[in-house]
Amino acid sequence: MLGVLANRTYRHLFAAQVIALIGTGLLTVALGLLAYRLAGAEAGAVLGTALAIKMVAYVLVGPIANAFTAQLPRRAFLVVTDLVRAGVALILPFVDQIWQVYVLVFVLQACSAAFTPTFQATIPDILPEERDYTRALSLSRLAYDLENLLSPALAALLLTVINFHWLFGGTVVGFLCSAAFVVSTSLPSPKPAERPAGIYERTTRGLRIYLATPRLRGLLALNLAVSAAGSMVIVNTVVIVQALLGRTQNDVAVALGLFGGGSMLAAMLLPRVLDRLPDRTVMVPAGAMLGVVLLAFAAATWGGGIGWRMLLATWLVLGIGYSAAQTPTGRLLKRSAAPGDRPAVFAAQFALSHAAWLVTYPLAGWLGAEVGIPVTLAALGVLTLVAVVAAAALWPANDPDVIEHVHADLDPGHPHVSGAIGVRHAHAFVVDDLHHQWPARSG
Repeated sequence: MLGVLANRTYRHLFAAQVIALIGTGLLTVALGLLAYRLAGAEAGAVLGTALAIKMVAYVLVGPIANAFTAQLPRRAFLVVTDLVRAGVALILPFVDQIWQVYVLVFVLQACSAAFTPTFQATIPDILPEERDYTRALSLSRLAYDLENLLSPALAALLLTVINFHWLFGGTVVGFLCSAAFVVSTSLPSPKPAERPAGIYERTTRGLRIYLATPRLRGLLALNLAVSAAGSMVIVNTVVIVQALLGRTQNDVAVALGLFGGGSMLAAMLLPRVLDRLPDRTVMVPAGAMLGVVLLAFAAATWGGGIGWRMLLATWLVLGIGYSAAQTPTGRLLKRSAAPGDRPAVFAAQFALSHAAWLVTYPLAGWLGAEVGIPVTLAALGVLTLVAVVAAAALWPANDPDVIEHVHADLDPGHPHVSGAIGVRHAHAFVVDDLHHQWPARSG
């Protein structure tokens, strides 16, 4: 897996990602403490609103930003967004009003919503070989999981010697180092596909390609499945561990650590698995496993209470399924878009996946508070399985890259069909300006 780090450009971008993630992890801890300083007992409401603003920014800003920035040099754009995020983090410790927190969080997360899809769409251009790109995706998954495990521990260690305001300084350093690593690379800028002139057309281009591609419609349903199971873990672990089991805050970290550990284990194993099996064969069963495990845990705890060891084992297995269902996503997006359209399609995935979380986060919290944990487990398990069934129906089992199709709307002399028999030919098929819809025979 580490062999891809021999590529200097990818190595620098991966370092930028890891350092920025650490800075973001410190920011999460610092925001919680800042909210408590400003709002006291109402800090939870403030932080919850800030997280909701984050999700809204992710859903709305990504596709819009891509429409305006697709023609810009990638390296300059990534550096500017890093610098803006560093500037926001530098200002945050000096605010004294809650509304200021909300405004700054929106600006920071809007920059993240513009940065992340562009960054993700750059990696397949740097690592065009499927084998290398698969390993890069697993490394990225490991980086996210390690950040979830290590950033809170690092923040706790730093707080023993510094005031929480200095955690924002760590975030600033993280974004500045990320910008420095990006500056040290030379990023490819593929020629964009021809685009309609209107802003609306450019804004929705990625979404239209996404929804016109059968495998990506299946991915959309899998996004919902992954977010439903993930929300159960992220939102209700603290309730299960402390309120139901009466255990300590450290045990909350242990439970979440088992979930992250399962995700990391799957990420390390996936490259070899994906060398042998197609994405659908891995992702759909992994999503189904999430739903089955949630329902099994609900059945085991119904009326009999929740056991600590059972919780840890369940969270470990959920982590494995979570990573297996999510990590190959980049491979699907790469297969499903021309190089010039990849930023738009990655932006569409970024927005749509976070829209699913925007639904399931509050659903998991509301159900947990109103009907109890066993019913919540069952409800989210059913939602997960329904989404997986939809994914299996939308994503054809026979999903080749090369598809024979007819261009009834093109003149036989058009360069695209030159040498073809009539206007029928075959090639790696993606929806673009010459291919407006998926061939019916492949659906």
